[in-house]
Amino acid sequence: MIIGSLQNAGKYFPLHPLFSKAFQFLEDHDLMTLPDGTIEIEEGLKAIVSQKNGKSKAESLQKFECHDANIDIQVCVKGNETIGWKPREKCLLPKGGYDSAKDVTFFSDEPDTYFELTDHQFVILFPEDVHAPMIGEDEIRKIVFKVKI
Repeated sequence: MIIGSLQNAGKYFPLHPLFSKAFQFLEDHDLMTLPDGTIEIEEGLKAIVSQKNGKSKAESLQKFECHDANIDIQVCVKGNETIGWKPREKCLLPKGGYDSAKDVTFFSDEPDTYFELTDHQFVILFPEDVHAPMIGEDEIRKIVFKVKI
């Protein structure tokens, strides 16, 4: 997992060839006016734009998740978002199996830690990062990039 601010995103471009394209998308668009929904940027890279009220910890933990085929870059455009996190190797309570159609595995474990993202901060979540996003009391506007491994 990597947590950073958009002004320092370039440091992480060497980690994956599509990272620079994801962050360039942010520079090329007015993030406050993008409509909610999925935007196919190119093969292996899509953005999911949403603006919703935050969830309680208990509600978010119902979908304590990780992915096998994609890396998430979750960008907080506006608001205060808390995210629960735990390394996958410490998660011992899977809820069902891997859903390949949705690229998700859910767990019943509790996060080891919580961190907060605010305006123009991001987190990069790799397959080994189990996460529970969208915890908050107010409205959160965010963009989640799905980057094919």
